[in-house]
Amino acid sequence: MEWINAVLQGILLGGLYALLAAGLSLMFGVMRIVNLAHGALAILAAYLGVILSQNFGIPAFATLIVILPLMFGLGWVLQMTLLNRSLVRGGLAPILVTFGLAVVLIQLYQEIFSADFKSIQAGSIATDSIVINDQIAIGVFPLLTFVVGVVVIVALQLFLSRTRSGRAMRATSDDKDAAQLMGIDNRRIYALATAIALTTVGLAGVFLGIRTQFNPTYGDVTLVFAFEAVIIGGLGSLWGTLVGGMVLGIAQTLGSQINPAYGILIGHLVFLAILVFRPTGLLPKAVNS
Repeated sequence: MEWINAVLQGILLGGLYALLAAGLSLMFGVMRIVNLAHGALAILAAYLGVILSQNFGIPAFATLIVILPLMFGLGWVLQMTLLNRSLVRGGLAPILVTFGLAVVLIQLYQEIFSADFKSIQAGSIATDSIVINDQIAIGVFPLLTFVVGVVVIVALQLFLSRTRSGRAMRATSDDKDAAQLMGIDNRRIYALATAIALTTVGLAGVFLGIRTQFNPTYGDVTLVFAFEAVIIGGLGSLWGTLVGGMVLGIAQTLGSQINPAYGILIGHLVFLAILVFRPTGLLPKAVNS
């Protein structure tokens, strides 16, 4: 029963990783950008959640009403002002720009919030659980996080396949020059993709801030887990991101079941094994397929 419980907890943890990685996967699938500021931006949303809940008394989940539009706008502005210019230069330019952004954000967090750990208080939902038997209990908040992660992945997939803007993203991802000839404004499509990606990052950041304590540098850890989930599932594959998150989560919880000190290590080893034996990931399918 202990091992079954570990697997269940790993699946639920994978939902958080999938939620964190969805925006990273979308940006890579549409623009082939590896956003190294992804984790720092998730922490930005978490800090916004702390400010709104502690200073203005807004309930934890209600802060999303403010945070998600802000993150959407930030993504649009970021793409139109920095990332589109770096994309023109190609090569390492977009990666260096996002790396520089991450460094700046981390320093700003330290100046404004100090290095202390913080968290978003969400009340009893953060600690409540559904007891199955003496050895298996499912946390209400981890279950909610998993459900939200799945909903986000499904929503993104439907958006890409069923909407005009989504189809434009798929066309741009396939061949941006041909898309331009058809009248598609690549710059605006990229801005929309980044805005949506950062909206999912904002959602993930708030859930992360409720689930655990964080500090200015916690974005680095977040980026590693999100990146590993994307690689395990397959770069640019949204369904792969969900699978990759669950595989990573299960690996970590099973490792912790063996020895609490081995959880993160086992997750990294599974990631390395995927790179060696299946470098394209478990579901090597482009975001636009």
